[in-house]
Amino acid sequence: MQAVAAKLSKSRTGSHLLTRTLTTLALSSPLSNLLSSPSCDTNTCLTRTSLLTTSPWSATQHRGARVQGADVRPGNVIQKKDRIYQVMKVDHSHEGRGKATIKLELRDVDSGNKTSQRLGTEETVDRVFVMSKSYIYMCTDRDGKVLLMDPDTLDQLEVHEDVFGKNAKYLQEEMKVRVELFNGTPLSASVPKHVICTVKEAQPPIKGIAATPKDKIATIQNGFTIKVPSHIIAGEAVVIDTEDDSYVRRAKA
Repeated sequence: MQAVAAKLSKSRTGSHLLTRTLTTLALSSPLSNLLSSPSCDTNTCLTRTSLLTTSPWSATQHRGARVQGADVRPGNVIQKKDRIYQVMKVDHSHEGRGKATIKLELRDVDSGNKTSQRLGTEETVDRVFVMSKSYIYMCTDRDGKVLLMDPDTLDQLEVHEDVFGKNAKYLQEEMKVRVELFNGTPLSASVPKHVICTVKEAQPPIKGIAATPKDKIATIQNGFTIKVPSHIIAGEAVVIDTEDDSYVRRAKA
């Protein structure tokens, strides 16, 4: 019995020391390093993870990550000087023997104001991750307000058609769209890559001419003009690529 009691006492002491050691590690080491340790068994990993998720480091990582200027892309959301910006456009430039720089066209998420800033390709900024959510398009009013519905909760979301850019003209009843949100604020929205549209106007096929042009100009229902094959006529349904407004194929009946 004395031998058993001695072992239990030693086990408790070892456990106490392990907890103190893990606490120290949690305050000084990234989660990835701790979890990749060769000595990390299941119980130890869970303990380490629990310690780290309550530390300030965890909150910072959850919000975003630092990225170099060369990796910033249109559509990203970044933080600079305590302001949150959506990146609208990125232009790379290299002047003489100087370092390469990037000109960013930004939109302040809070105020909506647009601004431009220069950033070194190796300079780092905080990238903020946003939530992407699916909605169903319902209608657009005369003031350009788009009404969307959450298919899960049936809650409605009102956004301005500007968040869709040019693709607002592709919106159709009950179309599934995606909206990027930051703290509940819509930043941008997108329509499906392929959309079925009806040809409103198209030059009729030319008869009696051997060398018929391969493509012709047609106007689709939203007012866009596109190139279509010569056999396409007004009233036909066609599939359009919304990224470059190009003809893909005839829509299946």
